[in-house]
Amino acid sequence: MKHDVLKALLPVAFAFILLTQPGPALAQHKPAASIPSAALIQPADLAADLKNASKPKPLVLHVGFHILYTQAHIPGSEFVGPASEESGLQLLRNRVAKLPKSTAIVIYCGCCPWSDCPNIAAAYDALHALGFKQVKVLYIADNLGTDWIDHGYPIAKGG
Repeated sequence: MKHDVLKALLPVAFAFILLTQPGPALAQHKPAASIPSAALIQPADLAADLKNASKPKPLVLHVGFHILYTQAHIPGSEFVGPASEESGLQLLRNRVAKLPKSTAIVIYCGCCPWSDCPNIAAAYDALHALGFKQVKVLYIADNLGTDWIDHGYPIAKGG
C-alpha cells in the first residue's frame, strides 16, 4: 500500500518541482539515452553488489530532487542535488573533487521514466568531464518505486 502511494506521488512531485524551478538555473538537458549502454547497471545487479560484504562498495550518488530522496533512497547513497540545475552540478563537482579518478561511482535519479529524466545524463557527462572513468548509471526504466522499491530492494527515508 505504501509503495502504491509513493508510486502515485512520484510523478506529481516531479511535475511540481519542474513547474516551480526557475528557468535560467536549469542545465542543458540531454537525454538519458545518450549514456552508453556499457555504463548502465541494472537495479538487481546494484542491489546484489551493495549486499555483497566481500565486494568494495561504490560511491552511490542521488542526482535527482531532494523531495524524492527524502521519500525513499538507496541506503548509503548521498544526495548531491538535481543535475538538471547548475547548482546541483556544482554540488556534484564539489562532492567528487578530492576523490581519485579511479573511484567507482554509481549515479541514479529515479524521478520519472528513463526517457524523461532531466538529471542523469548531465551528471554522467559532468563526471566524465572531470576524468572519472568508473562511472555507472543505475538504469531506472520507470521510476524508483517501480524499478527498485517494488522489487523489494532496500530503501531508506529522510535526509
